[in-house]
Amino acid sequence: MHIIIAPNAFKHSLDAASAAKAIEQGLRAADPSCTTECIPVGDGGDGTGSLLTNALNGDSVTATVQDPLGRPVTASYGITKGQTAIIEMAAASGIRLLKPEEYDPMRATSFGTGQLIADALNKGAKKIMLCVGGSATVDGGCGLLQALGVRFLDEQNELTNATPENLPRLARIDLSNIHPAIRNCELAVLCDVSNPLLGTNGAARIFGPQKGATEKEVKLLEKGLQHFSERIEQATGRNIAGMPRGGAAGGVVAGLCGLLNGKAVNGIGYFLDEISFDQSLKNATHVLTGEGSIDLQTLDGKAPYGVALRAKERNIPVTAFAGQVPDNAKHNLSTVFEQVIVITEKDTTLEQALANTGKNLEQKAFEWMKRLRNTSR
Repeated sequence: MHIIIAPNAFKHSLDAASAAKAIEQGLRAADPSCTTECIPVGDGGDGTGSLLTNALNGDSVTATVQDPLGRPVTASYGITKGQTAIIEMAAASGIRLLKPEEYDPMRATSFGTGQLIADALNKGAKKIMLCVGGSATVDGGCGLLQALGVRFLDEQNELTNATPENLPRLARIDLSNIHPAIRNCELAVLCDVSNPLLGTNGAARIFGPQKGATEKEVKLLEKGLQHFSERIEQATGRNIAGMPRGGAAGGVVAGLCGLLNGKAVNGIGYFLDEISFDQSLKNATHVLTGEGSIDLQTLDGKAPYGVALRAKERNIPVTAFAGQVPDNAKHNLSTVFEQVIVITEKDTTLEQALANTGKNLEQKAFEWMKRLRNTSR
């Protein structure tokens, strides 16, 4: 029996590596003879970059850049010997860098992430993997682009600061001063959602409220992103308004694909390819995965779903652990996962669930292994 343990992070509680370790401890306590391989995974969300850096034996680099509100912050990214930079948007432009009372999606900017990309380019990076989860911004990536030399001009041909509140006044985009190295750099943008830039499922309406936008601000953000997409089409001929994944990270994907040579990719699929996950599956008899919430959105391409698809291709049974699973998702989830095990007991408060995630994962993994051993006798 050889078990692959490949969970995503349990949000606000355990990172993916800690979750994998807790599951492994439960299995080993139930059956010391089993062999395991911990492969913590990410789908483009917060933490994916560090997982990729570790898996690809990259080095950590630090730089002082701007946080979402323009304040200096020290941010890290990974770089491999093959000159691939692995950058997390959350490191410079993440919502975790702000206190709740500081959330300000009309002014928050992705400029700091652009500074990290520029730093990597200056160090000779030929390829960039950008993980866009956990951002505080709904700026369409205009801050990031401005840090890379894109100029945003108003009707008077004056430079305008690239923030969401200024997007409706944008008259022209000038690409003549863009960082020269970006044109020949492969840019993969890892996404964990498929939302378009605009519309009822777009960046403003879905992600704006999560980042502090009021109902009025959501309408203003939508108007600004609509105007931004029109100016991009004017500058490049590319229509990015409805492109799949364009709304990820407040529209940064649409901006990068519209004005640079960015390629939006399914985060978990790309991640699994980069770490040669299929190779690890060759000797596996079971796969365990999981994350904090497993629901219908999981089936849109979140990490546990991507792991399960790879395993199912090889007829390897997959069990998922989750902090919560809504009743309306259980039938659909059963088509992908052999089991979905809720690790929290009924009537547990959220605070208690988050505090005990590691202990609960270990216990449920222990019980899973005991059942498996009993049924195989």
